[in-house]
Amino acid sequence: PQPTPETWPAAPPQPAAEAGAGQDAPPFAAPPQPTPETWPAAAPQPVREAGPGAPAEPRESAASPDARLVRRTLREIGPVADKVTAYFYALLFTRHPELRGLFPAAMDTQRDRLLKALLTAAEQMDDAAVLTEYLQHLGRGHRKYGTEPAHYPAVGEALIGALTRYAAASWDEETERAWVRTYTTISQIMIDAAAEDERRAPAWWHGEVVSHELRTPDIAVVTVRPDQPYPFLAGQYTSLETPWWPRVWRHYSFASAPRPDGLLTFHVKAVPAGWVSNALVHHARPGDVLRLGPPAGSMTVDHTTDNGLLCLGGGTGIAPIKALVEDVAERGTRRPVEVFYGARTDHDLYDIDTMLRLQQSHPWLEVRAIIDRSTQLPDLVREYGPWNEYDAYLSGPPGMIRRGVDALRGVGVPSERIRHDALDELAAAAG
Repeated sequence: PQPTPETWPAAPPQPAAEAGAGQDAPPFAAPPQPTPETWPAAAPQPVREAGPGAPAEPRESAASPDARLVRRTLREIGPVADKVTAYFYALLFTRHPELRGLFPAAMDTQRDRLLKALLTAAEQMDDAAVLTEYLQHLGRGHRKYGTEPAHYPAVGEALIGALTRYAAASWDEETERAWVRTYTTISQIMIDAAAEDERRAPAWWHGEVVSHELRTPDIAVVTVRPDQPYPFLAGQYTSLETPWWPRVWRHYSFASAPRPDGLLTFHVKAVPAGWVSNALVHHARPGDVLRLGPPAGSMTVDHTTDNGLLCLGGGTGIAPIKALVEDVAERGTRRPVEVFYGARTDHDLYDIDTMLRLQQSHPWLEVRAIIDRSTQLPDLVREYGPWNEYDAYLSGPPGMIRRGVDALRGVGVPSERIRHDALDELAAAAG
């Protein structure tokens, strides 16, 4: 998640000044702006539930009126997403230049965050539980960017302005009111989640680098000491900001279960043009201070069951898998754990020695290193098993996760027992 583009207004915006051109957009005339009368005094009525992920058309008959109007707008602006995003930032920074400091200095890492978040929220509009969970996560995560309730109206104002311009064919007063009601509800969920989180956790932690081990020319194991207790669960991830690229945050999984000494370890691979990853691999040294966002992620062990664990880790995706193994070991149970560690070359198996030592210490653990340039890791897993009595955990490149989910479903593993995080978004932000 990136700072503030996923946020929406919590209150009526003030009259705006003339819009101007941004660095990434040509000059535009200011579009008609919503009047205060269009902003609701209360949140919209609860919507009927509909399962997420289905095509929009079959869901329309069961969707709420607001959801139908919002989805209609999103379908119209889809082909011009880049223009909508550029215009949104032009409006936001021209009318509210004080907000520019919340964003990275270079906006090329920021381009599609807004529309992606909008599409995600719109797709879940009629599933109140899923939408609320998603927005609460955003609200908590945005604290580290310095987002405050007073920022929401400005962002919503710019967003409505961009939609007014680029959804001209479907835009009318009824559609505007639907969007405003939706934003008001969405923003309030985020504001409430941030306020609740503020009572129990800081917006960010400082972490001093205490160890930096270069395992390969482009992979480093980085260990940091947080300045105050940092609670997390094995299998979760966090976001990191380096002193070299202020306001640029990237996600990394914890490479161990919580430790008595409180240290946190991450496996980082430097990717081409990756600002944060290259800084962490090639520039970070003991004594440097990073900032850490709150923990997130649901790829954690269910300790209420004795099911075995089937773990697929590709590349640095082995980091949270290692943490899961340590978590099971610390519980003292003897649940079978099967780890498939995938890599394209021997060189890429940078943590195989650690995994084999864990296997020697725990007879219930089986580690298989899979090295094959032509065959995909999920396809090889089909040759083993059966896996119908296992909970599956997948971590690695998004393509591997997608293929892994399909492969595991194909051999009878129920979808509810296949665990991974939304790594498409994480991978988009990797670097």
